[in-house]
Amino acid sequence: MNHESDYIKTVFGLKLKQQRQKKNWSLQDLAVKTGMSKSYLNEIENGKKYPKHDKIIQISEALNCTFDDLVSTKLDKSLMPFNEILQSDFFKEIPLELFGINKNNLISIISDAPKKVTAFINALIEISQNYNLGKERFYFAVLRSFQELYDNYFPEIEEKAIQFAQENQMEISKNLQSEVLENILTGKFNYTIRSEDFERYGTLDHLRSLFIPEKMLLLLNRKLEKDQKTFILAKEVGFNVLELKNRPNTYSWLDFGSFEEILNNFYASYFAGALLISKEKIKERTAEFFLQNIWNPSGFERLTEHFTQSPETFYYRLTNILSSELGIKDLFYLCLVKKNHSDKIQILKELHLNHQQAPHANATNEHYCRRWIAVKNLHHLKENETLTDAQISHYKDQGTSYLVISTSQKNPFSDGSNRSYCLGILLNTQTIRKINFIKSPTLKTINVGVTCESCSVADCQVRQAPPIRLEKEYFNSNMKNAIEKIRKDF
Repeated sequence: MNHESDYIKTVFGLKLKQQRQKKNWSLQDLAVKTGMSKSYLNEIENGKKYPKHDKIIQISEALNCTFDDLVSTKLDKSLMPFNEILQSDFFKEIPLELFGINKNNLISIISDAPKKVTAFINALIEISQNYNLGKERFYFAVLRSFQELYDNYFPEIEEKAIQFAQENQMEISKNLQSEVLENILTGKFNYTIRSEDFERYGTLDHLRSLFIPEKMLLLLNRKLEKDQKTFILAKEVGFNVLELKNRPNTYSWLDFGSFEEILNNFYASYFAGALLISKEKIKERTAEFFLQNIWNPSGFERLTEHFTQSPETFYYRLTNILSSELGIKDLFYLCLVKKNHSDKIQILKELHLNHQQAPHANATNEHYCRRWIAVKNLHHLKENETLTDAQISHYKDQGTSYLVISTSQKNPFSDGSNRSYCLGILLNTQTIRKINFIKSPTLKTINVGVTCESCSVADCQVRQAPPIRLEKEYFNSNMKNAIEKIRKDF
């Protein structure tokens, strides 16, 4: 809800509905009493229309309430929670239509049980506070849900990337030169582009790029590697081709003003990936790799390097293609980081396709399972090394197994932190038929958990914390069994 008039119309509709329901009238009853059509009154209640002065008088007389009872934006006690909800960031910034939700229908649902819905919302707020779920985490969770809803595949952006490449006589490949994109940005979109030594600005040493819109000036960190620079330039092209005005001006992400910025940043990044890695070629090459009978880490590294020097870009591009083009529907993507001189592992990015997969981020500072291939890679990684490996991760408690492929490397824009990128594919009848090396002798099956605190692997030699959550579940289960025995005795 972006305008004050929307808020006024919504409040009027809510108050009208409240007055009608106090009399136990249906919309048809009110239509008969006022001489107005049922559809017109329905649009008023849903906040789509605001009646003229004479119509309001007509309605108030029929309902036996005052004119001010209806037009005042002051809400009574039962509707007071709406004042905060209707003007919250959720309604102002989250484009509900992305999820096929009509705002007015949602408001109508809420208005039917305001106390219950308010209690539910307050419970969510309390949970988010206890789990340190700030505005940023909430918005990124919404974005992930949007991506997962569409299997992280957006054909319209794919087509625009192909069309742009054709119009500019560009080949979508690893060999795309950053100079070509730079010339397009300066020639077509009036950019000025400069490489800068951000190190002299202190903390800005870790900044990869800065866009100054009022000057159409793009500053690039001199430390950027070739593929990093090309991706940033491709992303800038994406902002312009897709006509995305509301956008972040820094890379990496430092701050945001609205959900629209986060969404547009995702769209531009998707465009960049589609412009740099051909959908058809990665589909063909990946399908060929899956047909091999033996798992070979070097072979996967060569597959990655055929398209890019950035494992992160390659892994993420696979999430666009596997579901839509190869029919592999159940998968997850994680980006994990381990900071220098620390054993703590954090999950920076995650994506789950088809449904929530077993491994997932945890916001309660629990210890991620050290049996994960991505976590093992982070701990074994040497200076300036890229390490790729895979395993079959079996989650005994969930009864599921995944083929997990992971690549770890030093993050060049950090104080010595390392990153692991991993792709997990749920093993079921469908995926086992598509991936021949599942039974490869070079691929080990490892029993894993999500976090040490919830893991039931009894003989784990790398456990970082006792299974306190699991122990609590066992305790509760034993107590229930004991109570049942007592009941039977009496």
